[in-house]
Amino acid sequence: MQTTAVIFDLDGTLLDTLDDLTDSVNYTLRQFGYPPRTREEIRRFVGNGAVKLIERALPHAVEPDRFQAVLRAYDARYTAHQYDKTKPYPGACELLRALRARGIRTAVLSNKQDNAVRPLCAHYFPGLLDAATGPADGRRTKPAPDGVIYLERLLGVTAQQTLYVGDSRADVQTGLNAGVRTVAALWGFRSRSELEAAGAELFAESAEEILNYVDN
Repeated sequence: MQTTAVIFDLDGTLLDTLDDLTDSVNYTLRQFGYPPRTREEIRRFVGNGAVKLIERALPHAVEPDRFQAVLRAYDARYTAHQYDKTKPYPGACELLRALRARGIRTAVLSNKQDNAVRPLCAHYFPGLLDAATGPADGRRTKPAPDGVIYLERLLGVTAQQTLYVGDSRADVQTGLNAGVRTVAALWGFRSRSELEAAGAELFAESAEEILNYVDN
């Protein structure tokens, strides 16, 4: 069946957000007296939302009230600085324009907080997306299929008409759980071997290669 919609992950797939994430995590850790993390550590920690990111970045478990305080501080710092160093990956905007020219509907599904997803997409991809969402309205985070199912209904497409593109284990598992054709983006935050271990079978080394999966 012809592909009529492409759903993208955001961090590590359309946007290179790693430096802003690293800066915000480390600013917050220092604020609470914890040691900073390296950029490569943060790369490994991202992909499952802010809660998991902070859980992984902390050197040890903390009391729930303190954890919530750290999480709030991180959210505030990241919201204020999410445009400092973030940039689209090479070819991302061109890919979205090419999909739109083909009449393909486009959307973003992220585990990033919803109040960050929408402004980021509006800022970097104005007019290039039909929808963008993070966890909201009780929907479970990836790898649960909830977000894909929500976007399919919103876009008026079926699973057979949908292509999902992401760079993490959670993305691969999301696609499998949702029953959609899934392409693993090799330019993002995870290695090919990690994505293969998660069950990925289709891969793209550049944004423009996504068009091959759409056209074929």
